[in-house]
Amino acid sequence: MPQTEERKRFDCIGVGLCVLDYLCLLPYYPQSDEKITINRLVKQGGGPVATAMVTLARLGARTSLVSKIGSDLEGRFLQEELAQEGVDTSNMIVSSRIQSPCSYIWVDQTTGKRTIAMNRAPANDLLPHELEPERLLNTKILHIDGWETDAALEIAREARKRNIPVVADFGSVRLQMEKFLSLVDFPVVSEKFVKQFFGKTSLHLAVQKLLKWGAKAAVATCGPGGAYAADSRQAYYQPAFKVSAIDTTGAGDVFHGAFIFGLLRNWKLPQIIKFASAVAALKCTELGGRTAIPTYEKTINFIRNRRLEKAI
Repeated sequence: MPQTEERKRFDCIGVGLCVLDYLCLLPYYPQSDEKITINRLVKQGGGPVATAMVTLARLGARTSLVSKIGSDLEGRFLQEELAQEGVDTSNMIVSSRIQSPCSYIWVDQTTGKRTIAMNRAPANDLLPHELEPERLLNTKILHIDGWETDAALEIAREARKRNIPVVADFGSVRLQMEKFLSLVDFPVVSEKFVKQFFGKTSLHLAVQKLLKWGAKAAVATCGPGGAYAADSRQAYYQPAFKVSAIDTTGAGDVFHGAFIFGLLRNWKLPQIIKFASAVAALKCTELGGRTAIPTYEKTINFIRNRRLEKAI
C-alpha cells in the first residue's frame, strides 16, 4: 500500500450500505405454509461496508462510515450502535424523506446458512452531489460495496486521483461493473460474483483475471471452501478454518474488514487472507453479523492454537 507523509484522520472510510438486521434463528428451515417457533431473535446493524467498518474498529483501526439512512427509530439505532463500536458517524447522511433499510434474516440452526429479504428503495441511494471528497477522503484506504453505483464510482475516481487505495466488496455483479474494476485496487469478490461475471471460470483463474483490470491483488471467497488470492507475484489458497458455525450472516463483510486491516499493517497477501479467514470464521460462531467479531488478540490466539493443534 502506498505510503503518504500526510497524517490521515481515518485508517479507512467506508462508503456503502447500512441496514438494520432482524435475525431469526430457526431449528430448521420451514416449508411453505408451515408455522415454526423462533429459537432466538437478534436485532443489530448490518450491511457490507458498515460491518467491515465495525470489524476494523474492533481490531483497533480508526474508521468512518458514509451511508444514507432515515431519521426514524431504525436510523437512530444504527447510528448509536456504530458509535458504540467506535465507528465515526459524522459523515452519515440522515434524511427525513426515506425509511432506513431493514433486512429480515432467517438462519437455519442445522447448517448456519441464511435467507435474506431487504426493504430498500432506490431513494436510499447515495448521490454524487451528496459526497464531499475533501472531507470523505481524509483516509488511508477507501472501501466501497457498489450499492450506490454513481456515488461509489465518483468517490472511487477521486480516491484514485489522490493515490488512495480502493478496496471493493462485490458479493454480486453491480451495474457498470467494468468501470468499477478499472478503479479498484483490491477487489474481494464472492463465489457468486465469479459465476455471474466469469461464467464457469474457476476461482483460481478468476482472481488472476481480475488482476488484468489493474488490481494490485484480488481475492475470491467461497465460504467453507476457503479463499483464493493472487497478486503480481503468484497465486495463493487459504483453506477455511473449521468452527462450529451458528450463523454465516456477514462473514464476507467481516472478511473484508480484516483484509483491510492487513493492508494497513503492510502484511504480505498470504498473511492477510489467513488472518481475514480466521476473523470471518470466529464471526460465524454466534448469531448475527457482528456479535462474535473478534479482537486482534483473540484472532491471533485462535490462529496460534490451530497451528499448535496441527503440530500435535
